[in-house]
Amino acid sequence: MKHLTIIVPDGENNLSSIVGPYKIFTRANEYWKGFGKKEVFNIQLAGISKKIEFYQGLFTVKPHTNISEIAKTNLIIIPSINHNYEKALKGNKPLVDWITKQYKEGAAVASICTGAFLLASSGLLNGKTCSTHWAAAENFRQMFPEVNLQTDNLITDENGIYTNGGAYSFLNLMIYLVEKYYDRQTAIYCSKVFQIEMDRNSQSEFAIFTGQKRHGDELVKKAQAYIENNMHEKISVEHLSSQFSVGRRNFDRRFVKATGNTPVEYAQRVKIESAKKALETSRKTINEVMYEVGYSDVKAFREVFRKVTGMSPIEYKGKYNKEALV
Repeated sequence: MKHLTIIVPDGENNLSSIVGPYKIFTRANEYWKGFGKKEVFNIQLAGISKKIEFYQGLFTVKPHTNISEIAKTNLIIIPSINHNYEKALKGNKPLVDWITKQYKEGAAVASICTGAFLLASSGLLNGKTCSTHWAAAENFRQMFPEVNLQTDNLITDENGIYTNGGAYSFLNLMIYLVEKYYDRQTAIYCSKVFQIEMDRNSQSEFAIFTGQKRHGDELVKKAQAYIENNMHEKISVEHLSSQFSVGRRNFDRRFVKATGNTPVEYAQRVKIESAKKALETSRKTINEVMYEVGYSDVKAFREVFRKVTGMSPIEYKGKYNKEALV
């Protein structure tokens, strides 16, 4: 039998991302046993404290064991952590060291939402692709520039390391792992029992783009403000770089380093975020919204919208605008 360790970090964390994996894998084990098969996992909650309080003491978790008692595990699940990342990382260093050791000895590791901060602090994500909650992306990029953060991805799977996007999207990662460690039929069963949509692979439609501003490049901040204030215009990068008396290649390099996007990608995201809000809240047609955000070609607008959100403008309006459903 394999061993599954669900980590319970010290500090104020997200209880649902501990309970959820425990329930789903327990149910997968029961389903497996129903066919006369042995359970795939011995499931244990493990931490560095005997008791961890959640939500100002409203709930308490008592892990089955201390991580020091687990010599070898096969799969580690890291829940989402407190948004005071520095404090959370400092208070859980023994956990990080243990996870690193286990991974090097063959264990797979899966992080949920902001649990990616804990995983990244180990160095195991350096040079690898990773996802986390879109709202935490700016903090993550600043703290871990060596990691290839892709918040559009709901799930990443690379060299025995799994990460996922934000909040309750961890349920999709759990179904993904059930399929990997059990089989497709068990994953379908769990998805039906817990009513989790299978094979979802993007969190793009849920992201709210606010622009990455927590960097120290004042020139790039001015360029960002110019893009946001002139959203209705078609701005060329040549025009933008000349506005600030910087060569095109140098401007591109500085912009990507500061924001994680090229100037073109940044302008697209600003325009599409504005279009999303209009489609959610107004009776405007797709064409009216398109012109308002500086596009004149329907095909180009539709392609960029789908690239950013994973949906067409019509699909997005139908899903998020109540009046559109009437």
